[in-house]
Amino acid sequence: MPKPVAESRRMVFLYVAAGAVFASIAARGLTVPLYAHDMGASRFAVGALFSVATIAAAFLSLPSGVLVDRFGARTLLAISLVLTAVSQLAIAFTTSVPPLFFWQIVGGLAAGIQQSAVFSAVTESVTRSRLGRAMGWLTFSMQVGFFVGPSIAGLALRWIDLRTDIAVTTALLIFTVPGAIAASNTTQRSGRGLSLREPLRALARQRAFVPVTIGLIAMTLAWGTIGAFLPVFGREALLLPNSQVGYLLALQAIVNGVSRVPAGRLIDRIPQRWPIIFVGAVGWSIVMVVLGHLNGFLLPALVLAIGTPFMAAAFVAMGVVFADLSTTSTRGVTMGVYGTVLFLGLSAGPLIFGPVVQGYGYAAGFTACAVAAVVLVLVMAAMQTDQVRRRTAPAPAGDSETRSPATRQV
Repeated sequence: MPKPVAESRRMVFLYVAAGAVFASIAARGLTVPLYAHDMGASRFAVGALFSVATIAAAFLSLPSGVLVDRFGARTLLAISLVLTAVSQLAIAFTTSVPPLFFWQIVGGLAAGIQQSAVFSAVTESVTRSRLGRAMGWLTFSMQVGFFVGPSIAGLALRWIDLRTDIAVTTALLIFTVPGAIAASNTTQRSGRGLSLREPLRALARQRAFVPVTIGLIAMTLAWGTIGAFLPVFGREALLLPNSQVGYLLALQAIVNGVSRVPAGRLIDRIPQRWPIIFVGAVGWSIVMVVLGHLNGFLLPALVLAIGTPFMAAAFVAMGVVFADLSTTSTRGVTMGVYGTVLFLGLSAGPLIFGPVVQGYGYAAGFTACAVAAVVLVLVMAAMQTDQVRRRTAPAPAGDSETRSPATRQV
């Protein structure tokens, strides 16, 4: 088989695997909050169920990135898929709220492994000039999963109960097998053992690292808060039946996915990515403020459809910046750091703003989160503007901060 054909097939398998994993995660994101709510969980407990999973994912993202650099992605992906299946089936057989937290943690650990392994495998397989397109297709695949998962779960609720629905949607993981096998060809053996300190130091020294990390925190706070509360918000505030809540999540996933590939192509053509991150964060923050004051299905769906492309473009841009910061021997560590910050931000949103939602309502909680996100991206923009001003002056010969475009700017 010609090498370009084999490489293309491998990329397709990886994209399909990413889509299947996120379909399973998204289906759980719909069914588990509703299941917990039916068992009497409070709004804060529902948000905390989301948070413990993402905290667990953050905890394991960086260590799994080190293991990817040392052993490759295939074994780690296989382990993570088994953990995902076990945790989801266990949730289906759980009859009280407390055990849900344990199984959400197990599922989160699996997600942390998957994040580092899949992103590392895809990043290694393309040139830097095509990173935007690759990230666009990868995240498009994930968003297809976010559409397929809630759609299947929401439709199934017409005929089966929530517990059965959770168990049945575990079958989506079958489609990850070809991708796990394909990832065996994307190992990264640096010969340096399980090194962590030096790759982290090299990453932190790069100018783009701190600003893009602040931007990532801003976006994940906002996205995590909406992601955790949207199912119950749809039921309690929008007064939608379970099936329409699933349709709302699926609609957002469609718009999110369709936006990713054009965003990736745009990002490949633009040397500076921080303006895309800034506009994306501000646009999504406006969506949060407006969404909290709506009811019904049509207006919330319209607002999400208009605002989601802003969020999508920002996440693609941040993924490309982190990929640019990596080297051949530290790719797993770099994407592990990306995953750690990503999952910590996603988990922090519901934990920080959940009490506001619980005490003052969804509109107040969403607005507070939006304000925090805007403040953070303003800090990011100020830092980046200052760095651009510094670069107008000639740098001393041998300056370690003049190595490549990836190290000079977001």
